[in-house]
Amino acid sequence: GSGKTEVYLQLIEKVLALGCSALVLVPEIGLTPQTVSRFKQRFNIPITLLHSGLSDQQRAHDWLHTAQEAKGIIIGTRSSVFTPIHQLGIIIVDEEHDLSFKQQDGLRYSARDVAVMRAHQENIPVILGSATPSLESLYNVQNNRYHHLHLPERAGNASLPSIELIDIRSRPLQDGFSQPLISAISEQLANGNQVLVFLNRRGFSPILICHECGWMAKCQRCDARLTLHLHPYQLHCHHCSAQKPVPKQCPECSHTELNPIGVGTERSEQALSALFPKTDILRIDRDTTRTKSAMQNLTDQIKVGVPCILVGTQMLAKGHHFPNVTLVAILEADAGFFSADFRSLERMGQLIIQVSGRAGRANKRGKVLIQTHHADHPLLNQLITQGYPAFARHILVERQQTGLPPYSHAVLIKAEAVKEQAPFEFLNLVQEITEQLITTYQLTNIELFGPIPAVMYKRSGRYRAQLILICSERKSLHRLIAPLCLQLENLGGARKVRWSVDVDPLESI
Repeated sequence: GSGKTEVYLQLIEKVLALGCSALVLVPEIGLTPQTVSRFKQRFNIPITLLHSGLSDQQRAHDWLHTAQEAKGIIIGTRSSVFTPIHQLGIIIVDEEHDLSFKQQDGLRYSARDVAVMRAHQENIPVILGSATPSLESLYNVQNNRYHHLHLPERAGNASLPSIELIDIRSRPLQDGFSQPLISAISEQLANGNQVLVFLNRRGFSPILICHECGWMAKCQRCDARLTLHLHPYQLHCHHCSAQKPVPKQCPECSHTELNPIGVGTERSEQALSALFPKTDILRIDRDTTRTKSAMQNLTDQIKVGVPCILVGTQMLAKGHHFPNVTLVAILEADAGFFSADFRSLERMGQLIIQVSGRAGRANKRGKVLIQTHHADHPLLNQLITQGYPAFARHILVERQQTGLPPYSHAVLIKAEAVKEQAPFEFLNLVQEITEQLITTYQLTNIELFGPIPAVMYKRSGRYRAQLILICSERKSLHRLIAPLCLQLENLGGARKVRWSVDVDPLESI
């Protein structure tokens, strides 16, 4: 709500006046219709939309059109960064911190980093916009590679929402909702406002357990539990998309009392429908937005302004402008404290601030309530009292002390195979070749960790392992990785496994 889009619009206006085109990257398809409508209100020129939801014929037409058009605006998701554009004058990356800008399979690349390099090569400005910048971008600011522009206040008459913690330790919960939160939702609805309930877990319940023997429904192809969904009524793996019917009795002890444990968006929707039967409950997650126009229809319904409750995952966390949302409720905000990924705290802080930003974006004052079992956690309290900048500075200091990115650079070599030992055998060979190359090129500042099992050891029926390379200098990694990849291509064991080399990995799961 700080007015980033207005900054983009005015910059693009200057670029168009010079006869050039502008490229705007957004993290998800769901944000493109809203972005396009804002741009069409301001500019009476061709606006091209590029994303994976288009047909191949339409994408090919738009691809050729942008290469030949004298000037225009191109709005798209990450792959749009490679679009040939006639007279490109500026690149804008909105929500630059978002993980969606990193392609995680096939051709691995960071659209944000490619945008920075492309702008450098074409000698044009690149704008990275975010209310919660990535630590890599803040590190580049510290080293004077990037220029930091602050928007400290919200646009217009809007004010920042107040953020409060609800300590739910020893407090009874009704399908994940505490009584103070239920009362706050009721108060906002009575005042004619809208409420957003954020829960980053779709489905009804993440665990189905037998009350008698403790059996839990697990995926046979992944090291993961199956999630219970009501519509359709089935067990679903969110990692390999396997589906199974819900058993009528426990497969181990034949007991019939199978209980769903935990809360997903479906369960929250059901609970809120019972608590507020006269209020519309709109669930927005991947399950309810599969059709082409579903997201647009839901956002149009929200913008009518009728009091309602929005229940959704991170699809609701960024970019959307809902002026009548005055209360944001965040359920289960503690997941970032327990992840094996060192980036989890950074992402937790970004998600909380991004979701909080949906409240009070117009003339009505906003409020954010966060349910937590760790209300006394110092980082969580720093985030809500001092804001994201102080929170990010604290984590950057920790990263520097531990030598983790962005103060070092990483390469993740992954291997997976149907046979359990194959990934480790392959990565042991990779380790030997890597150590030989380090000696040959006299690279003394590279550390190797592994081979080790991936956090999710088995996924989609394949066993997974990884080798991690850490180096304080990117140049040394480049000298190593280029010849290493050439040797791996010709390695005999490489045909028995699927392997990949991920530079600057953002996920290790």
